[in-house]
Amino acid sequence: RIYITQVLKIRKFDKLATCLYIFLVGAKLALAYPLAHNLSNQSLRICHSRRHTMATPIKLTSHTLLCFCCFLLLFTIPPPSVAAGDSSSPSQVISRFQQYLQINTAQPTPDYHLAAEFLISQADSISLPSRSIEFVHGKPLVLIHWPGSDPDLPSILLYSHTDVVPAEPHKWDHPPFSAHLDPSSGRIFARGSQDMKCVGMQYLEAVRRLKASGFRPRRSVYLAFSPDEEIGGHDGAEKFAYSDVFDALNVGIVLDEGLASPGESYRPFYAERSPWWLVIKAMGAPGHGAKLYDNSAVENLFKSIESIRRFRASQFDLVKAGLRAEGEVISVNMAFLKAGTPSPTGFVMNLQPSEAEAGFDIRIPPTADPESLERRINEEWAPVSRNMTFQFKQKASVYDKEGKPMLTKTGSSNPWWILLEEAVAKADGKLGKPEIFPAATDSRYFRERGLPAIGFSPMANTPVLLHDHNEVLFLAASSFIDFLVHE
Repeated sequence: RIYITQVLKIRKFDKLATCLYIFLVGAKLALAYPLAHNLSNQSLRICHSRRHTMATPIKLTSHTLLCFCCFLLLFTIPPPSVAAGDSSSPSQVISRFQQYLQINTAQPTPDYHLAAEFLISQADSISLPSRSIEFVHGKPLVLIHWPGSDPDLPSILLYSHTDVVPAEPHKWDHPPFSAHLDPSSGRIFARGSQDMKCVGMQYLEAVRRLKASGFRPRRSVYLAFSPDEEIGGHDGAEKFAYSDVFDALNVGIVLDEGLASPGESYRPFYAERSPWWLVIKAMGAPGHGAKLYDNSAVENLFKSIESIRRFRASQFDLVKAGLRAEGEVISVNMAFLKAGTPSPTGFVMNLQPSEAEAGFDIRIPPTADPESLERRINEEWAPVSRNMTFQFKQKASVYDKEGKPMLTKTGSSNPWWILLEEAVAKADGKLGKPEIFPAATDSRYFRERGLPAIGFSPMANTPVLLHDHNEVLFLAASSFIDFLVHE
């Protein structure tokens, strides 16, 4: 039996400097220094057995047991009184988060080994077995295991990536790997503060607190910290998802990253758009820069660019009109434009080039028709009749291995999703409409295998600043969620 008890008496909080929360049930990362003062305003009670008086007990079937074990990792909080030297005190939690952020794992030269050493040390500090696995030399994946009491049940995989995108330090208010904490605003400035070292640390802090309380999950829980997500995940999540190591884990559900929410509602993601990186090449006869003639390479390429621009505008108009969410349309953005004959001082100005190229980042939702788009590319964007060719630098499928769209079910057909909705509601939080993630994450490799994967980075009232200058976590920005689930 699993019983849910919410016996929290919460007064109206001032701004609580806490914004790191792990998905579903069980962990809240108390980053806020004001939190210690506010904890005294709460009354908590955890019910382990029938010896305790139950408040609103709910009996759940074994079918939903997997869900609850996973959700044990969200929304837990420490006891009301925390000793100053306690490893779960707000200052200690903040310090560990800052240490992780200060490790420079930016592409193209991430310090993966230093990150792996830190993560393994964290596993050692909570007495959990861990190992570093290199599917590709120099790119370690750290796997931490929290054994369950019934290891035969499908396990829970809490997934995150360790790499971050590059930063331009001179465009930041604080060095991007200093993890500067602004005491006046409760903000931490760092590359990776939103994407996604915050979530990885939420996992660890959730397990730390639950273990300290004496709780043991029924299902085994695995924490994976993987390399190279920011450059496609091919040497990280992709190899992991199709390895014997992964098969041995018997994974039943994967939790991965989502996005911050500028509003009050948390944003859950059940799918993502697949990346197509398209390069179009136009060819034509070279000629004098003063000559006017048809079908030059640049002219042919411009015709394609104009056709693509019109298509892009038609998709963007649906978003602007509120008819579609960003993740529900096909996006097309030019990544580069290359033409001209180089010279020592730049380009030869009186020569029309014989070749011209343009690259486009296309993102396709699993609800779209990829075959229709490919016909458009062949017939309109890069037709042979205009001496044009094209190739894909990357072309990810929108279908899983069984030929089905890569979607994690939402609503009553998926007990995981129902439990997420219930958990957020019981915590007096707001859950937004299920979304398709507008970009790509490593979740696609697990969905490709037919596994359910949910993206959830619970940061409300927080601007989306991943990959931006001054990426920052607003520690005082989100609502405080209190929800306890115990078996």
